[in-house]
Amino acid sequence: MEVRVDRARCVGQGMCVLHAPLAFSLSDEDGCSEARFRTVPPEQEDAVRHARNACPEQAIIITE
Repeated sequence: MEVRVDRARCVGQGMCVLHAPLAFSLSDEDGCSEARFRTVPPEQEDAVRHARNACPEQAIIITE
């Protein structure tokens, strides 16, 4: 599984960080979310899916 954040959609609400703090962080520069890695470790896959589902802007893109 791979993950990325569509920064054009992200407004930095932080729901991804709340649901998957090991997978996402908020940028100090603009407050938008950033994926901490491109390839998701297997133990983080469920958390990343929850984060995607919780994102109000649907900015988290997962490729299986």
